[in-house]
Amino acid sequence: MVLKLGERASAPLKSDRRMRALVSLARVACPGSQVGNVSLALVFPQTYMNESGFSAKVAFRRYELTQTDQVIVVHDDLDLATGTVRIKKGGGYGGHNGLNSVGTHLRDNGYLRVRIGIGRPPSREAGANYVLSRVPKVERESLDDGVSRACEAVIRIVCDGVDRAMNEFNSK
Repeated sequence: MVLKLGERASAPLKSDRRMRALVSLARVACPGSQVGNVSLALVFPQTYMNESGFSAKVAFRRYELTQTDQVIVVHDDLDLATGTVRIKKGGGYGGHNGLNSVGTHLRDNGYLRVRIGIGRPPSREAGANYVLSRVPKVERESLDDGVSRACEAVIRIVCDGVDRAMNEFNSK
């Protein structure tokens, strides 16, 4: 998703060894918004998911953020139907090791989340195996649509604020 957002903003991501991530600074146009253009740091951790908080912590410091609600984490969600996009402010990690890592490293769970549904495993297959497996062709189009809508959600958050974005994306 971050790669797609970088593509859309003409801001290709480059490797940053210190952050252990692919990183880019993007300018996002906010037509019709009072904020004009917004700078957005795109960070795609290149660690195991359960260590992704390291990249979040380094980015938080490097870009001199002051509040965790300035951080938007985009992640998969087993509890949402494939391709469904929802926005959430803070909360627990619900067994998602990547979210746990981000909260632990930032010492706060108040960051924003853009959740992309991947659905539940069709059998009693363990969630980790399901998440790491290849997406079935019948679900690929829904998931791709969800990724595109997640990009729109991030842009809406930075341009119009999280409450307006939640009203738009969480009501569908």
